[in-house]
Amino acid sequence: MVSVTRTTRNVENTAESLQEELARLEVQKQALERELAAVAAHLGSVQRALGALDILMHSQAAAPPTATAAAASARRGQPAATAGPRTDSVPAEPADTERPVAGGTDADEQKKYGKVTEQIMEYFAAVGDVDVRARDVAAALGRDTDSGSINGIRSTLDRLVGASRVRRTGRGLYRAQRS
Repeated sequence: MVSVTRTTRNVENTAESLQEELARLEVQKQALERELAAVAAHLGSVQRALGALDILMHSQAAAPPTATAAAASARRGQPAATAGPRTDSVPAEPADTERPVAGGTDADEQKKYGKVTEQIMEYFAAVGDVDVRARDVAAALGRDTDSGSINGIRSTLDRLVGASRVRRTGRGLYRAQRS
């Protein structure tokens, strides 16, 4: 009888330990999924930027690809003979993304490109000296409809950190840069 009781306690302890481990692993899985989504969004941004730069390089020089363009293509794993615009590997951009329109005036292009940035800076001015998450900023700007929109805000925040207009205060936390 003592042996059965001890075995029952051991099974209960093991089950309890496994339940705790399961909860910990689920939290870890969610964190990794969020991080993967952020990396995927950043990857898409980098691919779009490379595609735009590639197009820009080829539109400015009507000559055949130079050694520099061939080297850049090689770094991206693309053969030099296909150094033209990479439309096949650049994902389509969402329609609501504010990008400069080709052929517009410089003032128009700057106004459209900086709209989200300025909205974010206005948000930070309004909230004051507090830590906020990208999701909070996206919600305040009405751009929290999907993870792609939130990741776009996160990317803009990261650019603002690089420009020293916003500072990172912790993992996923941002605060307006003190003047």
